[in-house]
Amino acid sequence: MIVDTNALSAILDGEPAIAPALKRASLLAIPVVTLGEYRFGISQSKRRSEHETSLQRNLQLYRILDITDETSEHYAQLRLILKQAGTPIPSNDLWIAALCRQHDFPVLSKDRHFDRVKGLRRVEW
Repeated sequence: MIVDTNALSAILDGEPAIAPALKRASLLAIPVVTLGEYRFGISQSKRRSEHETSLQRNLQLYRILDITDETSEHYAQLRLILKQAGTPIPSNDLWIAALCRQHDFPVLSKDRHFDRVKGLRRVEW
């Protein structure tokens, strides 16, 4: 299962409601896009040091997904489909959706716009 930024925040904040979704996952993966968004968010936090320590302590539990040439093909296809349908999604989430399609993983996210991507299963908590 691919972890979106809001899910990563919930996990690292110890939000109990997300635990059942995590238990059902055989693998948890974090896209580099998610890491960038999370690090940007915590860079503005009053609890930056605490969040950075938590991230570093837990990062080894996840598979980190890089963007590759294959990912860019999925991105281009999805972006075209969503543009033609008049239902675009934020660019960073489009990269995450492309990684989901590439690896055939669902996404753990509260963001309902992922539901616009045909064939992508979104897991919410």
